Amino acid sequence: MSCTSPQTSAAHSGASRSQNWYDPGHPWYYLLGGKVPGPKSILKSVIARDYLGHIDEIKDAEALCEPKRSEQLRRLRNRITNQYKVDLERYRELARELQQKRLSDAPQDDVNRCESVHTSLALKHNHIYNDLAHLRCINAALSVQRDLFNGL
Repeated sequence: MSCTSPQTSAAHSGASRSQNWYDPGHPWYYLLGGKVPGPKSILKSVIARDYLGHIDEIKDAEALCEPKRSEQLRRLRNRITNQYKVDLERYRELARELQQKRLSDAPQDDVNRCESVHTSLALKHNHIYNDLAHLRCINAALSVQRDLFNGL
């Protein structure tokens, strides 16, 4: 993700500096004053976009015969749930850091710099977005039990 001047990007799109055309997965969203979305809001976005994630392990586990299928899906769910908790804790730390930065910084129209907090927050948002999509897929797969004799 590039953190060059958002003013340059706004000029190319014809947008004014006061408009925030970025989503929470981009550092400029936070640089331009975007609100840090909570986990429920992120999950709503995952559902609205019907995002499924990208872990091949989920597809591989779904292809297994029972009971290995359910066992593997539960292991994946536990691993991803633990990762989600770690990601969420860091996301909250970064949100507090951003809030402190916004409170302590005097407004300066001539400074258009992404800082590490903006980039880190955007990346952690994307990690949570993926974690929630993966958990959603796994839970959907676990809600359907395949026939124990499937494929025989």
